[in-house]
Amino acid sequence: MQSFIEQHPIYTKINVAWGEMDALQHVNNVVYFRYFETARIDFFNQINLLEDLQKTGVGPVISENNARYKRPVTFPDTVLVGVTISDIQADRFMMHYTVFSQSQNAITTQGSSQVVMFNFKTGQKAPLTEPLLAALKNNTRD
Repeated sequence: MQSFIEQHPIYTKINVAWGEMDALQHVNNVVYFRYFETARIDFFNQINLLEDLQKTGVGPVISENNARYKRPVTFPDTVLVGVTISDIQADRFMMHYTVFSQSQNAITTQGSSQVVMFNFKTGQKAPLTEPLLAALKNNTRD
């Protein structure tokens, strides 16, 4: 686990709930997208992106989500969802998620989201601000 934390200094801890399991007795595949969302919002809060949204009307929207399942997760467990950034462009960036099971001591799932900045007042894409760009670069994937 220490290696995971060193590689993912920004991560969110999530307790697996009994109700997240499906008839096959493992966490249902769609639940991982909620895990990704929880980690994404936690990351955005840490870099003050959602606070900026309230002030400027410019914020993130998701244009694409992906997941690759490597190992099933079951209740009880706690997962850590690490976040890294890549492919920073003028108005978008890619977020990568790595899900680590504490009970299995292993990575179980990997995913990504294409995040596009959007001006909710004009209905147009918006450029990344300098503070956002700096925060993203601090969390860029090697």
